[in-house]
Parts: sequence; C-alpha cells; structure tokens
Amino acid sequence: MNPRNHPDGREFSAEHAPGAPGMPPTWAPGPKQLVGCSLDGPRLWYTLAQGIVSEVYYPRVDIPQIRDLGFIVADDRGFWVEVKRLADTSVQQVEPGVPVVTVTHRHSRFTLSLRIAPGPDRDILALELTLEGDAGLRPYALLAPHLGGTGLHNHAQAGSHHGRRVLWASQGPFSLALAAADARQLDCWGRTSAGYMGASDAWQEFHHHGRLQSCYREAGPGNVALAGELPRRAMLALAFGSSREAAATLALSTLAQPFERVWTRQTRAWIDWHAASARHCSLPLDRSGPLWPVFQNSAMVLRVVQDKIYPGAMVASLSVPWGERGNDRGGYHLVWPRDLVQCAQALVELGAEEEARDILRYLIASQLKDGRWYQNQWLGGKPYWVREQLDEIAFPVLLAAEMAARDALQGTEVHDLVRRALGYILRAGPATEQDRWEENDGVSVYTLAACIAALVAGADLLPGAEGAHALEVADFWNDRIEDWCASGPTDFARRHGVDGGYYLRGAPKSVLWDPAALDGASPVKNRVPPPVLGVREQVALDFLLLVRLGLRRADDPLVRSSVALTDRLLKAELPSGAAWRRYNEDGYGERPDGAPFDGSGTGLGRPWPLLTGERGHQAVAAGEDARPYLLAMAAMAGSDGMLPEQVWDAEPIAERDLQPGRPTGSARPLAWAHAEFIKLVFSSKL
Repeated sequence: MNPRNHPDGREFSAEHAPGAPGMPPTWAPGPKQLVGCSLDGPRLWYTLAQGIVSEVYYPRVDIPQIRDLGFIVADDRGFWVEVKRLADTSVQQVEPGVPVVTVTHRHSRFTLSLRIAPGPDRDILALELTLEGDAGLRPYALLAPHLGGTGLHNHAQAGSHHGRRVLWASQGPFSLALAAADARQLDCWGRTSAGYMGASDAWQEFHHHGRLQSCYREAGPGNVALAGELPRRAMLALAFGSSREAAATLALSTLAQPFERVWTRQTRAWIDWHAASARHCSLPLDRSGPLWPVFQNSAMVLRVVQDKIYPGAMVASLSVPWGERGNDRGGYHLVWPRDLVQCAQALVELGAEEEARDILRYLIASQLKDGRWYQNQWLGGKPYWVREQLDEIAFPVLLAAEMAARDALQGTEVHDLVRRALGYILRAGPATEQDRWEENDGVSVYTLAACIAALVAGADLLPGAEGAHALEVADFWNDRIEDWCASGPTDFARRHGVDGGYYLRGAPKSVLWDPAALDGASPVKNRVPPPVLGVREQVALDFLLLVRLGLRRADDPLVRSSVALTDRLLKAELPSGAAWRRYNEDGYGERPDGAPFDGSGTGLGRPWPLLTGERGHQAVAAGEDARPYLLAMAAMAGSDGMLPEQVWDAEPIAERDLQPGRPTGSARPLAWAHAEFIKLVFSSKL
C-alpha cells in the first residue's frame, strides 16, 4: 500500500474502502463508436463509447467483464475533467474496417490522446496514453469491473504482482488486471485506490475534493471501482484470466514490448483479412466514395461478433441497449437464428463461405429434436426466450439451400436439418406464435413468405415424396397469402392517400377458417395501455419479403399500393435520409422526452436503418436506384461507421445526445443492420 498522510484535511490511506456494497450497477450506454477484437487466437472483444473503452468481453462474445475504462485529467488545485464528458472528442480508425483506433479528447488546457488495439496473441487490450498541454495536469485511469457479466459481488484491490503494482479485480472464475508502464519501468502508477461505486470510488473523491484524497487498498464484495494516477505518457494493458496472477502475468508481459508492435501487428492482420476477402468476391464499390468506409466497417462488425469458442455463433450486438438504466445485460448478447442467417448471407456475399459453413454446423448442433430452434439462446445452446417464431425455423433452411446451390457445403450434412425444420413448419404453420418482431401471434406476412420460400428451396433436399408434399403445401399457402394477409381498399388507407388494397402486418390465426377475422381488432404490444387497432389498420414493411424471395413481383398493384401506404405511415424523412419504423403505434424506443426505453410501455418506436436496407431491396427489384438508401444508411452510421438499431426522429434533445437521424440509446452496432447494408451493396450493383 502506498504511504499517505493521515486524515488531517489532506490525503490518507486505509485497507478496506467504506460504502459497501456501492450504488446499484449499470452498464455503459448502448451506442458504440467501435467494436473490435483480434482476428485470431485471443478471446477478447472490446467496445468504445463516449470516447473511452466500454464493455470488454472475455472469454466469449456474450460475457462482458467491465463496464468501462475511462480517464480523469486533474491538477493539484481542484481542477478536474472526466474526458468522456468532453464535447470535443474524435475517433479515428487507422483504416476503415480495422478496429485499431486513436481517440483524441480536446480541452482548452489539454489534449488527451488514446491509441487502442486488442492484443494479437494474448487476452489483453493495449492502450497508449499521451497527455499534452498544461504541465501541471496528470491523467488518472478509472476502471469499473463487472466480472462475470454483472456489477454485483466483485472484489477489487490496488495490489502488486512480484513487486510491481497492479489494479486487480476478481469474481468467481474470472479475474482482471490493469497494469501500466512508461519508457523507463513496467510499473509507473502513482496513487492507486479501490473503492465502492458511488461511495468511495475515485470519481467521488474528485467530485467532493477536486483530487484523489482518500486511497484504499481493497473493496468488495459489491459494485467496485479501481483508479490509478499515471504519468503523462504511458502504456496500459487490461488483461483477463482465471486468476489474478494469470491476468497480471498477461498484462505485464504485454508491457514488456513496445506498444507500436501490438498496434502494427493488429493493423496488418486486419488489412490482410480485408484483402483476402476482396480476392474472393467482386467488390462493387468505389473505394474513394462515401459508402466504402461503412462497407468495410460492416464486414469488420460481422467478423467481430463471431465467437471463438463456439465457431458459427454470432451475437446480435456487442452493446447493452440503454445500458445506463441497470445491471441487466439484455438480450443482445444472444444468438437468434434469424439474425444469424441474415449475417451468414452477407458473409457468403463477402466470400466468407467457411464462416457460413460454421454457422450451418452451429445450427445443426442447436436444432431441437422436433425441428425448431429456440427463439434465442446463449452461445452454448442454453435457451433464453423460448417462444416459437416460424421465420426463425425457415431461414436456416434457406441458408442450407443457398449453400447447396452454390456447391459450397463441402461435406456439411444439411439434409437432416432441412427435413426436421420443414417437418415442424408443415405441422405448426402457417400461423406462428410470434412474428419477427417477437410480439404478435397469428398469420404474419413476413413469416409466411419465409416459410413458403423454405418449403420450395428445401424440397430439393428432401426425398421425392416428401419434397413433393412440401411443394404442394407451399403452393397452397402461396395462393392464399392475399386471403389471409391483405385487405381491399379501406377508409383507413384512403385517409392516407392510398386507394388500392394493401398487405397487413398480420392477422389472427382464425383468419385461416374465418375471413371475417380481418374485420376484427387486436392490441399493439409494447405500449401500456396497448392501443387497440383494427387488423386492417396495422401495417409494416414485412410484405417486402414477398418480393425479395420471388413470391410476388415488385410491380404487382397490391405491392405498389402497400409500398405507398407504408411510406406514408412509417417513413421518416431525416437529415441523414429516409428511414422506416417497424409498424404503426410501435412502442419499442425512447419515451417522448428522450428517457431510455425501460419496458414500462411508455416508449415510442423509432426508425430502423435496417428497414431502409429492406426498402432499398424493393427499389432494386422495381428497377430503381438503390444508392439513396445506401447513402441514407451510411449517414445514419455517421463518421464512426457503426449502424444503430434505431435513429432519433423527433426534435433534438441535447442533454440526452439525441439528434434527428442519429443513433438512439438502442443497440449500436446491430449486426443485422450491417448485414443488410452489405447485401444491398451487392444487390444494387453500383
């Protein structure tokens, strides 16, 4: 423990920090400026938000181990600034599609620069810190452990390893170590401290005293925090392992080499990976144009969200939507069969057929005996939500059939997958327990389109009689799409300037035997109290899948009037371009005042960039230019190149960092959105 003065109005130290167990833990904000990992070997993923390191994942892509690693810049006279709150912050990748980054925080008194790179051969994240400006200022690192995916029950210690000071944390089977070095020595820490978040952590010290006055050796169990004073130039290594000693060994061995070596190796590896991808597919973009950085980052995101223990498993997002609201890490660190196949299809376009085969193998291993898949699951196959969504059972069949048609299976046996999945669809369909938005039951036009296409595509992979039966059912369902999921002209549509009939978001299951079910009403989920709308008054872009899968023509009058109606009702014209909401009266999004979505039923659904991509595919099918849709998606990704789940569509709310056409607090980046961007690029043939 570092020597300190006793509490006489200045500094002091003690063994155990007061204030257990600390304030209720939360995660970092959902919108990320970057996500990254090492291409091979190391099992560590990192994210960037507000110009600092946010959640870091280890040893799987679904287990976040910290909330954030940030910095304070302070002098000894009461001045201090937490850099994540500075407005003048820039994030610069070494190249688009390479998760090696320089972050620069600018203040009138200083510039703090961070270079960040994941380790190429160890489970570490390396940072190089440089502080320039006022010579009286010093930087301080702030680390919030959330080991095992929670901010509860963590232990923290400002300790040492073989005589070198290390900031440690542990819980259960996980440990981390943060070590720091300068040009002269492997240990360059000044004052260090461990405390309880909101009570005795270093941020509270600066908040109350303007400096790190009270230092403690350890804290825990609880929501803990670590801090340490640094020189104006330093290299840091954040390492993870099965014990404190293991993590410290990895951290210190990383510091025993120049930062430039880590930076250069990781940069070269990613550049080579993109070059290999370019050799396997014909890239359709001008590398000097505005779409190129988002395209490269989209490919990077799809590579980053893949797990390394479970090849073929991909999470929906490396973020916690509205993470600042609590300790629940949310459902986005899970595998959805739907999202997984959407990403696999984009990987195939990129020439990454081996990754797509791994996805098929993962789907084979996780398919249930009755032919379905769980709604979503942890990487190892343990279910999280277990409702039935027939489109998630159809999409793996479409992937298997596509890979077979490309002669790209290379011995991967998919016939049993197809037979099981189609058997379930035939038994359970055409109605589904949940639609693709995980809400409504009944007959969903999107789900129905996916199931029909799967029956047709999978029939070739079934024995003769079974394949013929699948085609017969597909024909029967296809002939009745309009009976079950479409409306003739209505006053509702006329009020919005559309005289023709149109496709509905869905219909109650009873429509299968009673056409009058379309004249009934149903509640809209995610709102409290739920609005009750007529079935004919609920629309979505879901019908676009009919055209995309070749079941209906783009110039079909019903399709054209449905496009017109959804454009009137769901389209938002934003500074970044056009974006579409999921359906009318959606409640999944921030509240009207910009407060985070909290499941209370008071939110409003916002536009989704991936739906701009889906609308772009409709434009391509209609012989129109897809470039406006791609440019809109690129603008919604912004300079960071990370596509969000949702964008803001109301007046600016500066204090919540909500700007029209820019990301909300929802997931960012969303892997599905990046997959949609890639597929639209290849479909548009720019």
